[in-house]
Amino acid sequence: MRGPIVITGGGTGGHIFPMQAVAEQLEARGIEASQLHFVGSRRGQEKALLGGSSIGLTLLPGRGIQRSLTPRATLDNVGAVLGLMGAVAIAFTKVARWRPSVVVSVGGYASFAVALAAVLWRRPLVLVELDATPGAAHRLLGRFARAHCSAFPSSEARAVFTGAPLRDAIVNVDRSLEARERARGLQTPPIEPGRRVVVVMTGSLGAASVNRAASELAGEWSARTDRTLIHVTGRRDYEQIARMRLELSGLDYRVVAFGDMAELWSVCDVAVCRAGATTVAELTALGICSVLVPLPNAPGDHQTKNATVVVDAGGARLISDNQCSARALGQALDELLQPAALAAMSEAALSIGRRDASHEIARVVLEVGGWS
Repeated sequence: MRGPIVITGGGTGGHIFPMQAVAEQLEARGIEASQLHFVGSRRGQEKALLGGSSIGLTLLPGRGIQRSLTPRATLDNVGAVLGLMGAVAIAFTKVARWRPSVVVSVGGYASFAVALAAVLWRRPLVLVELDATPGAAHRLLGRFARAHCSAFPSSEARAVFTGAPLRDAIVNVDRSLEARERARGLQTPPIEPGRRVVVVMTGSLGAASVNRAASELAGEWSARTDRTLIHVTGRRDYEQIARMRLELSGLDYRVVAFGDMAELWSVCDVAVCRAGATTVAELTALGICSVLVPLPNAPGDHQTKNATVVVDAGGARLISDNQCSARALGQALDELLQPAALAAMSEAALSIGRRDASHEIARVVLEVGGWS
């Protein structure tokens, strides 16, 4: 009997959603849920986002390593190393029992143990590289992989430029003007016709610098009757931002802790985001022009590199985190919301997007695993 396809990664939504996207496409190609298995981290969002699936889920101990030498970080890193050792031991046992036909790693600290076990047990390994710069786990194990599916063009010999995998719910968003107007009318309350819609979204935790700038920008736009600002704060800053009672005479300002990305992208004209791989993939696949504020001190500065790809194509503006202010955001958005700029930058973003990434990755996985 052929072993299952194991999909591993996680720790953040930026890795979990690609895991879902790959699984969706494998199922669409005839692979049953019983032949798939997710492996992620106990500390991440995997249980919440993947736990209700018909696909089996195994959660491993561990956490990411902090790049700091402070006493607190050093202590946390000792715990992280111990957790990683436990995760490797569990993964080694699980992979020995499962004998997977192929292991698919989308990266993140949760993927290392299973990818390492695949190498040690000589099971086929496929790496799905989401960022412009490979993460630590993939750099360490890359030479043992049978194939690399890359979100960005790569000179690596075994790399296949597929784009980053996206869920069907995202790929199927209708971005036509008519569809956007319909989607805006279905919001609660409905968004008035004729307003330009800006979505600020920086992840499940949020970003203090961007949240502060967006809140201050709402004050500066208080009299604007032609704009809607949907501010997705993330759970960390929501209560603080929501408590601010702004005097708004015209701006439609909506503050929420979380949002469904398919719904948000269905109404959005311009986005303000971090530059994580999945976010960049969604923006370019859907042709949404954006202001990107890369996460500072990200490993390998990968978010800046992700953003630069879109900026160089003409589909985004980049503002560094330490320069992110209401004034900087306002100036960038005023320019992007001009009809000519909006159309040109949306087209530029779309030109580098890949809606078929999940299909291509599934094809590679099935080929490596001997399913095709």
